[in-house]
Amino acid sequence: MRFGVNYTPSVGWFHSWLDFSASDTARDLEAIAALGADHVRVFPLWPVVQPNRTLIRPQALDDVARVVDIAASFGLDVNVDALQGHLSSFDFLPSWLDSWHRRNMFTDPDVVASTAAYVRALAAAVGDRPNLLGITIGNEVNQFAHAPHPSPHTITPADGHTWAAAMVAAARSGLSGGPGLEARLGSDARHTAPAGPALGPLVTVAQYDAAWYDDAQPFGPEHAADHGDATVTHSWVFNGSAAVHGALGAGSVRHGEYLLQLAAAWNRDAARPNWLQEVGAPTNVVDVADAASFTEQTIRHALDVQHLLGVTWWCSHDVSRSLADFPELEYDLGLLTNDGRVKPTGERFREVASEARDVQRPASGAPETGLVLDDVDAAGAPLPTTRADSAPGGRFAAAWLALAAEHGRGPQVVLRSRIDDTALLAARGITTCVDVPADLRTTTPLSVAHPATTP
Repeated sequence: MRFGVNYTPSVGWFHSWLDFSASDTARDLEAIAALGADHVRVFPLWPVVQPNRTLIRPQALDDVARVVDIAASFGLDVNVDALQGHLSSFDFLPSWLDSWHRRNMFTDPDVVASTAAYVRALAAAVGDRPNLLGITIGNEVNQFAHAPHPSPHTITPADGHTWAAAMVAAARSGLSGGPGLEARLGSDARHTAPAGPALGPLVTVAQYDAAWYDDAQPFGPEHAADHGDATVTHSWVFNGSAAVHGALGAGSVRHGEYLLQLAAAWNRDAARPNWLQEVGAPTNVVDVADAASFTEQTIRHALDVQHLLGVTWWCSHDVSRSLADFPELEYDLGLLTNDGRVKPTGERFREVASEARDVQRPASGAPETGLVLDDVDAAGAPLPTTRADSAPGGRFAAAWLALAAEHGRGPQVVLRSRIDDTALLAARGITTCVDVPADLRTTTPLSVAHPATTP
């Protein structure tokens, strides 16, 4: 069980990659380690590392490797994100992909090849570090593929699968120094390849929650479950959860748990790890006085999810007030203030992480009840509103919360299309499948899946 934080540098925010300071980084990482974290997720800016399509800066790669080494000196493992991409309402696309040079980032052959070259080079630069937890292809890159992004790079779901497979293969190639795992085993390897020490560091694909809540988003649950070595979720209650349920309502403090269970329904391997890679207490919907309680309850509920790899909190440090134009919540998301003081959320994170490491996980394993999600109709045809029904305020989400309240632990989720796969259900430990009650009443509206303020 891993407890970590998403590292936001206290000096210069992510712009600090422009003039990297080892001493500033060491001070920040020492403070993070003191919170009881065992890993950090770091975000080199894509345009800084690859400012031209055919130029990958060696110094920038060296800076990333130096951060991994500094983290090791404080006992921290590191997950490196490649494509930033998008951070805290700002986009960081290189100039060779925008304006006069705009091309589709997911489908243009030259762009995909050059992007893969960057991912491969970044993975190779850190692949020999013993404290490397893994490589994530990018931070919520799916937000570029559809509205509400103001200028989306339009694709189909099939395009998304092709792109994700190419990026995962590039990362694995960089880590191994040879052909990627999918290239060695064939295109179906993404469905069957196990995660574990034999593969070395994890390769993961991260999406914001429109993948599970917005039926129009071309990147969907299958992209999370079919690619890489773990299924990654990013849980933010400003997506409508807090508006529907209140900041400390069950639908908010259990949202991380719910999204993990929802995402796991698409896993083809019952033992595939699930990672709550990004979750925080956004003060635009969670009052500062409630933030510590929200932090504790969110983490404790998430710990009930089967095969949980870890929880990685957003974020380490508040954004400095000297930096302009951030959404207001970004200035108060840290477990530490910008000058390094531990906040009540940081204290609570440290307490929960320490306690959870000392307590044996329950032997009962996964929840035995599976709530059936109607992804297909009676004839087996895909339903067009499956994801919207799963969003906060939707019928399926309401039914899941009702079962969680009844049993004290949220149920697993079973896709209607897989309900006859008895081997998979048995491997997941599911003994009882239940349908959403026909007489279930919901009066709350479905949420907007992605406000522009998402980190």
